[in-house]
Amino acid sequence: MPLQEASQGRKAVPSFINGSPLPLDDSRLKPVFNSLDADTPIHHYASATTADCTTACNAAWEAFSGTTLDTGRSGWKRASANTRRDIILRAASLFEQRKAELIKAQKDETACAEGWAINNVVTTVGYMREIASCVSNIRGEIPTIDKPDTFAFVFKEPVGPVLVIPPWNAALVLATRAVTSAIGAGCTVVLKSSELSPLTHSMIVDIYHEAGLPPGVLNSLSSSREEAAEITEALIANPHIRKIEFIGSAAVGRIIGATAAKYLKPVLMELGGKCPAIVLDDANLVKAAVLCAKGAVLHHGQICFSTERMIVHEKVAKQFQELLVKMVSNEQGGTAIHAGIAEKGLAILKDAQAHGAEFLVGAPDYAAKTGLKPSIILIPANASSDLQILDEETFSPSASLYVVSTDAEAVKIANASAYGLNATIHSEDMERALKLGRELEYGQVHVNSISVYTSWTGPQGGVKGSGWGRQNAHWGLEEFLKEKFITYHGKDSGV
Repeated sequence: MPLQEASQGRKAVPSFINGSPLPLDDSRLKPVFNSLDADTPIHHYASATTADCTTACNAAWEAFSGTTLDTGRSGWKRASANTRRDIILRAASLFEQRKAELIKAQKDETACAEGWAINNVVTTVGYMREIASCVSNIRGEIPTIDKPDTFAFVFKEPVGPVLVIPPWNAALVLATRAVTSAIGAGCTVVLKSSELSPLTHSMIVDIYHEAGLPPGVLNSLSSSREEAAEITEALIANPHIRKIEFIGSAAVGRIIGATAAKYLKPVLMELGGKCPAIVLDDANLVKAAVLCAKGAVLHHGQICFSTERMIVHEKVAKQFQELLVKMVSNEQGGTAIHAGIAEKGLAILKDAQAHGAEFLVGAPDYAAKTGLKPSIILIPANASSDLQILDEETFSPSASLYVVSTDAEAVKIANASAYGLNATIHSEDMERALKLGRELEYGQVHVNSISVYTSWTGPQGGVKGSGWGRQNAHWGLEEFLKEKFITYHGKDSGV
């Protein structure tokens, strides 16, 4: 692992189940491309069958459950907090040791900039160590009971095997965080790797096994896009799978949610965003312009936390606009992971142009083979409601700009979105910013920060169309725990 030799000298990422790679079937190998050279595959991956899904889920269940009433702690659900914590910490150290491999895999598969790949490794290690520090703090309760000579206990127990479906855009950090929270809580995992970044995802599995994770606790497989619906439903439907974590688009999230509901499975979801950045009239405008520009174009805008909308107070609108145009003009937009992502972003920008929107900087055009020009579009007060850019995630290095006259108007525009993931406010007045923050319908609100900000010590998740549930630290662990209420009725408790 992670790459195995296939026929004709091809290298392929295999499915990895119960501690071992599955044999490669040449007929099931699918290519992976880098968008900068879409003609030559960088490697291949094994596209799983429904039989593989069953095997993976069975392995996860057996590794989770072990032997009933086994005082020797067989089964991951009985693993001590120290065992779980120490494996996570060893894996985190291995991430640092294998940093160069992890950076290369991300760059090869997702065409991201080296800085983005490096940040993914550093942030991943931070998430892992924080989660590990919380593992030994999982605790239940002893509630009071009115009935005499009766004792009650609330135990926190792992929910069981978890299906993790991570995205490609922050391939390392989001998949690892999900896996780490689940195994830290005592769950086992079936990781359905992205077909766009299977090697990056398989390296997570490889490192965890190098750190001493028992066979079957973490299993991985991939699926071709053509068979994704069938494979995903087979995994969700499997009776051994007790919860799903999905990070991705709202469109796919609706499908995952509906499928999970069909089989009565709970889902932790983090979906898309349309992040607003509110710039008030007391803001440090230079800093705000720098952070808004970088938040819009970083990683070609392929981040759910990207700055998609800027809402500026009219008193400083002209000055901020001039600074923003200057900053965006000096930014590189990067490259999309594949041509389809760039084409979608381009279509949204062309729609804005067709509706008469003014491009303050940039244009609906390419700056590179699969990279769009960084652009800022001014949205007039009388903008047509069918303008796509108003509330469609562009996943491109672009953002729209609104001018408002009051704080209340800024809040109204910011909340006029189906999404509710991340928002920022730029202001030197802490009280004013906090009051606005409380009014915003978003899971996270950051003041005087880039929108692409997360902290491994704080909760992360969305509201409205951006999903539900929270990840990071103890919040993430709690997502994979359930409460069990057990009472003991003594001899004097009565009937």
